[in-house]
Amino acid sequence: MVKKLILIKSYQRETNFALVFVILASFMKASQTSYPRDKIMILLLENISDSAIDELNQSGYLQVQKINGALSEAELVKAVKGVHLLGIRSKTQITEKIINSADKLLAIGAFCIGVNQVELKAATEKGIAVFNAPYSNTRSVAELVIGLCVILIRRIADKNAAAHRGEWQKEAKGSFELRGKTLGIIGYGNIGSQLSIMAEALGMQVIYYDVATKLPHGNARQIRDLEELLQKSNIVTVHVPSDATTHNLINEEKLKHLQKGSIFLNYSRGDVVDLIALKKYIENGVIAGAAIDVFPEEPEKTGDPFETVLQNLPNVILTPHIGGSTEEAQANIGLDVTSKLTNYLEFGNSEGSHTVPPANLPPQAGTHRILHIHKNIPGVLGEINSRLSKRGINIVGQYLKTNDDIGYVILDVESAISNEAFDILKDVKGTVRARMVY
Repeated sequence: MVKKLILIKSYQRETNFALVFVILASFMKASQTSYPRDKIMILLLENISDSAIDELNQSGYLQVQKINGALSEAELVKAVKGVHLLGIRSKTQITEKIINSADKLLAIGAFCIGVNQVELKAATEKGIAVFNAPYSNTRSVAELVIGLCVILIRRIADKNAAAHRGEWQKEAKGSFELRGKTLGIIGYGNIGSQLSIMAEALGMQVIYYDVATKLPHGNARQIRDLEELLQKSNIVTVHVPSDATTHNLINEEKLKHLQKGSIFLNYSRGDVVDLIALKKYIENGVIAGAAIDVFPEEPEKTGDPFETVLQNLPNVILTPHIGGSTEEAQANIGLDVTSKLTNYLEFGNSEGSHTVPPANLPPQAGTHRILHIHKNIPGVLGEINSRLSKRGINIVGQYLKTNDDIGYVILDVESAISNEAFDILKDVKGTVRARMVY
């Protein structure tokens, strides 16, 4: 009985501590930041979901400008002046020139999976946090790929086109089931691994290739050699990021290893597949069907003309970069990225950032919070602590995290002397930027 009471009291203490933390965090979030929220300027491009705007407005951020399309570099150089938070999707290219023109920019939210459209090095050097939503549209892409696999292996695209021309092509020749076929997944990340689960549920055999060792889901097997995967797969789908190692990853040399009658899909990035080589293998019958969603060059906005060498080929489905474009995915992305942006703005929480080192310090009562971003050089933290100590300023909480280029310190100091502490930190050697949060 005594042991049971001790366990109950221990549980109650933990529960009470957690409750206090939640209440404190809620209070801090409800309180005013050092810079009034209704003065924070936010610019959202490329028709970002209204869920993001609703979330911002409910949090007290009212100065939100939404633009449906992307902006050119010259247009964005002008538009970004005075902006504190910038939201983009995949079309907008954030160059070094744009970053250098952003006089008040604190963070960039990429409302999509990747961040390759942002010059991350320049953003890092300026201490600008860059967030994205790597998981929010995973399901949308995986569902579409499964649907396309069915359509392509049944040659529905050709039969649909024939029906629109007034031709009745009722035949089973060249049409197959997915059950029992082998799906080869190139890139076993968030999308690839979820696709693996869905494919197995349809009775498919799943193999995958990834440069890193990845634990399989279900009965999937990792194949160490890309050419071996291509040889063994009835259907091949690509889900890799865009970088120097994946440029033209699927080229003529690789495509020659495909089985005759294979299905090929690319719903990752436009520069990972050589489209001219792909066209050749479609025309010679090695590839029986293909679905492509991403292209090396894409139009800036809806309604612009579009051309590709894959147009007018048999059993080929071309989609305008809509793999993750469902209302559910866009709403989830809006909430995910907005939450990261506001948590960074209000608490300094940089978890999920690609530029500012990930750090998170729970809020503490009776303190003011200061953020300090500095060049990653020796002695900065020692100088911060030494300067504050000499002035008799008590540090209640502190967290430091670094990457190759910059260091990031979150400091909680006694509220009575926070302004003095802030002035001291601005003059520390190697300072990139300092900000009073609350």
